[in-house]
Amino acid sequence: MHRTVTPLITVVLVLVALGMLVLMSASSERSVDASYFVQRQLIWLVLSIFAAIITARLDYRFYEKALLPMALASITLLILVRIPGIGKMVNGSWRWLQVGPMTIQPSEFAKPVFLIVMAWWLSRSLRRIDEFRYGVAIPFVLLACFAVPILVEPDYGTTLLISAVGICLLLIAGASIVPLSAVAGAGLLGVAGLIFQNPERMGRIMAFLDPQMHEQGKAWQLANSLRAFASGEIFGVGFGNSFQKYHYLPEAHTDFIFPIIGEELGLIASLLVVSLYVILFLVGMRVARQAQDHFGRFLAHGIALMIALQALINFAVVTGSAPTKGLALPFISYGGSSIMASSIMFGILLNIAIDAERGRRNSRRRLFKDRSRKAS
Repeated sequence: MHRTVTPLITVVLVLVALGMLVLMSASSERSVDASYFVQRQLIWLVLSIFAAIITARLDYRFYEKALLPMALASITLLILVRIPGIGKMVNGSWRWLQVGPMTIQPSEFAKPVFLIVMAWWLSRSLRRIDEFRYGVAIPFVLLACFAVPILVEPDYGTTLLISAVGICLLLIAGASIVPLSAVAGAGLLGVAGLIFQNPERMGRIMAFLDPQMHEQGKAWQLANSLRAFASGEIFGVGFGNSFQKYHYLPEAHTDFIFPIIGEELGLIASLLVVSLYVILFLVGMRVARQAQDHFGRFLAHGIALMIALQALINFAVVTGSAPTKGLALPFISYGGSSIMASSIMFGILLNIAIDAERGRRNSRRRLFKDRSRKAS
């Protein structure tokens, strides 16, 4: 069990602890009450711990039985956020629902549900996955059920993320590359067309291509992100001593929390954070290889890819390697829905790992008993 379960728990605990520490610093200037964001995140963290414990103890095969109601509920919530009076618009996007005193982001909770749907389909159609209908057409219809409502919000970052993960899962399953590439390319062209028609998104693209020209405009966030990394150098300016958090770096406690890590703790700490996500990904892929059935295998692959690709996109955005997108850094960024969804996926992955370890132990016991009978 120590080969997969212990590393998974250790890495996630370190990421969460680091996230809370950096949030204390990054959010200290974001509100009149310096502890406002920390207190809210602690509430979500406690709820997320319970969610992780429940999903870690619940047999992952249960999700196959609860697939339809989960998928319908998730898609319904994605549609509701776009309805005025029900959904809540922030910064030009309809991504949130107000539930009492809490605000939730349905697209975050759609991630584990989408992975369950894809894992279920791939495990059922694996023998015919090389056929266009089973390996491309139907999977892309399932993907569109989640991606289209998210795209309409609009949330291009999450749309790109779940699409990339879905395509990776199809490739792992053995889908034909040529038709898969053709359909994926057509979808990418469609999204590109929507971006070209959106002045806000085009502004981000132009700022990405020429950040110096747009430094006082759309590239302001990126410019200050790079300044944060530069001022941190090797060992950082010290915990709590960030200069960029003083309203120079927007969203320093959410999507752009990684530059604060780079500024306060330095390059070495930043590389250690990157290495933690690499370890999480590698252990997740190991869990996938050891899973007891195809459903568990594809689900573990999907979770490992979802968390790793989201972290990779976040790293790319804050270092100027990709246009700005609203994707949080898993387990570290401020955001209740983000840490809850990540914890749910972590709990499911942990359950698959525990089940795999249990299956190997049972196999060794049966083998030992068989040898004992033959010897007697």
